[in-house]
Amino acid sequence: MSADPQRYTVTAALPYANGPVHIGHLAGVYIPADIYVRYLRAAGRDVKFICGSDEHGVPITIRAQKEGVTPQQVVDKYHALIRDSFADFGVSFDIYSRTSSQTQHEVASDFFKKLYDENKFIEQTSQQYYDEQAGQFLADRYIVGTCPNCGNENAYGDQCERCGTSLSPTELINPRSMLSGNQPVLRETKHWYLPLDQYEPWLREWIVEGHKNDWKTNVYGQCKSWIDQGLHPRAVTRDLDWGVPVPVPGAEGKVLYVWFDAPIGYISATKDLLPDTWETYWKDSGTKLVHFIGKDNIVFHCIIFPVMLKAHGDYILPDNVPANEFLNLEGDKISTSRNWAVWLHEYLADFPGKADVLRYVLCANAPETKDNDFTWKDFQARNNNELVANLGNFVNRAVVLTHKFFEGKVPAAVGFTTEDEDILRQLGEFPQRIGELIDNYRFRDALNELMNLSRLGNKYLADMEPWKLIKTDEARTGTVLHVSLQLAASLVTLLEPFLPTAAARLGQMLNVEKGTWQTAGRPDTLAAGTQLAPAELLFDKIEDATVEAQVQKLLDTKKANELANAVAAPAKEDVSFDDFQRMDLRIGTVIAAEKVAKTKKLLKLTVDTGLDQRTIVSGIAEFFIPEALIGQQVMVLANLAPREIKGITSQGMLLLAENADGSLALMQPGHEVRNGSHVA
Repeated sequence: MSADPQRYTVTAALPYANGPVHIGHLAGVYIPADIYVRYLRAAGRDVKFICGSDEHGVPITIRAQKEGVTPQQVVDKYHALIRDSFADFGVSFDIYSRTSSQTQHEVASDFFKKLYDENKFIEQTSQQYYDEQAGQFLADRYIVGTCPNCGNENAYGDQCERCGTSLSPTELINPRSMLSGNQPVLRETKHWYLPLDQYEPWLREWIVEGHKNDWKTNVYGQCKSWIDQGLHPRAVTRDLDWGVPVPVPGAEGKVLYVWFDAPIGYISATKDLLPDTWETYWKDSGTKLVHFIGKDNIVFHCIIFPVMLKAHGDYILPDNVPANEFLNLEGDKISTSRNWAVWLHEYLADFPGKADVLRYVLCANAPETKDNDFTWKDFQARNNNELVANLGNFVNRAVVLTHKFFEGKVPAAVGFTTEDEDILRQLGEFPQRIGELIDNYRFRDALNELMNLSRLGNKYLADMEPWKLIKTDEARTGTVLHVSLQLAASLVTLLEPFLPTAAARLGQMLNVEKGTWQTAGRPDTLAAGTQLAPAELLFDKIEDATVEAQVQKLLDTKKANELANAVAAPAKEDVSFDDFQRMDLRIGTVIAAEKVAKTKKLLKLTVDTGLDQRTIVSGIAEFFIPEALIGQQVMVLANLAPREIKGITSQGMLLLAENADGSLALMQPGHEVRNGSHVA
């Protein structure tokens, strides 16, 4: 351990209760945080692991409006889903709370009130859009209009999701309220602001000078850039009816801004966990506070929240904020709105019993210093080539051979050779090496070192060849397996922070309990004569068909997105009303259908038009089964001049709609009507 605080408060960024958790969140925040906490516990540290659902803000209210439910129903749904997914995944929170709790409302209100009473805020008025019919001010996301950049008529007041341009509501052309559909008006409103600019000298001393050498480069660089550009007052309240009410006179209809409210959730969650002693973990200088976040939250956790804590005066400041970069998916940015993601709860359903495989792959491929990419082929390769062929293979061989040659009992060591002593010496070095990497938030390197231990074991077994040695020297074979099992026994403790389920199963197989980090690496963890449980595979191969199904799911998602975002073909030239009147559009019923010989696209249809029964040749064979069309009512252009197609006289045309992907859909009446009915 590089530092020796009395205790640790470790927080993981509060997931927003507006949808499930995806693998980007896991790789960037929750897996490294869980590894760190499990390691601290194994090292005997007093640590509290705090998290919860972030449940306030405009996106929650918009989702509630679209679904016709209350904001509370939205957050109740996703809080339960996220909480249960984390539990099934083995994330070891001491508490998973929520910011809609009564405790959070009380703690956040008291926090604001103290700063308000001590004049730590400034009051400012500004012009903001107001919906006169709805009788309320509009948050940016409640305003839509035409994007001045690309012409998208449904751009939001903060961003156009078609072209990605950041906007302000006043930049929209023809803005309208999402509540009433009316054009909003600008009205004056008052809010309270945290004057970040007043804290610039302190931030420069605390971050730029104080954390230059111990914070990650990406974190330090982003903070320094913000400070160098100059900070500005930031609103801590907003006009909304969902959130923590602003607890001062004259603030009716206003709530605490979600960015001010949410980080206080760490404190209120700790208070729920430890009602009598929570202050020890937030106000005692002997506590080390560490925030695990993604890079989009760096400014909030490194500048804004510390300024809040500094202004309050009673709280400790974060010692470190080891933020990761973003994880992409199959070469594209993960997007919740486009459903371009691997959702945790779906993964757990599709890959039962394989939580550790995802933990391993996301840690091995973690975006610690730059954005990284998750692909299903890499997921499969890492499982098959590293977990199965390396780690699982070493453990399985050691246990299987012990059962085969020594009735499953740990054999005694009968004198160590130079090779044995070298292996045991290297074993003793792994805990410190892995621990130092975790202390410095280098989880990917720490996992690689852990796998080096199993590689060492595999090489040792391959060099010693106990399956051959048993034929000539049983005692030497016993010593080789004794040494191999000591390596496996240390893996029980060293593996647990990374792959807790596999570590527990390995411990049961070796009949040994997880030790402390300080005792891991000992050459005598397993006593001679210890009875091993039957060997079982810690991991199994993932077949091509399994990952191909996941890739296809993503391809289907991409196709659905393309269809949803497809731009309609431009309108054709105007025609006169008289031209339109000349078209005789009628309803008919298909009474016979067959493919046209020697063609791929053509069907020959017999249609009862109410006027007659006529033949129509249509190029729809790639999209419709002839037999399925019989009995279907269709729309027909009945007065199209006849023409010959592949030797067949076609008298009319079916009306169809073409999707963006080229597929066709019949234009049909909403319910059955008389054949020959006019389409007017």
